[in-house]
Amino acid sequence: MLLELLHPERVRVGVSAPDKESALLTVSSFLTMPEGTVNPEAVCDVLRERERLASTGVGSHVAIPHGRSDHFDELRAAVAICPDGVDFAAVDGLPVHIIVGIIGPRTMPEKHLAALAGVSRALRDAGRREALLRATSDDEAYRILTQS
Repeated sequence: MLLELLHPERVRVGVSAPDKESALLTVSSFLTMPEGTVNPEAVCDVLRERERLASTGVGSHVAIPHGRSDHFDELRAAVAICPDGVDFAAVDGLPVHIIVGIIGPRTMPEKHLAALAGVSRALRDAGRREALLRATSDDEAYRILTQS
């Protein structure tokens, strides 16, 4: 699932985000890559809107902020690994270290839900989460995320 959604330029390790707002804006900027044709602030507005409903901090140090936007014609994901952690008001109260942003067109609600489920499944694996946190390069994190 992640292989279909990710582009190597949208995976970053060593991300520093002092708070949830900074983390959302950072992930939003990654979601616009590699083209850079969509304004990251517009993407962040979509993620913020969803976040207002309830935190996307799903537990186990993972958050999956997501939303739908007419600015995209494909479903895509971006990943930020934040070694210092971010307070995301996660369901388990723990800081978030792995943030997977997902955005796609409004016309694909079923694919959007399938992507959320696929990302959640992939990150339930404690070994994969630990490997991501130990990754020393963006390329290494991308390989960890996209291996079966």
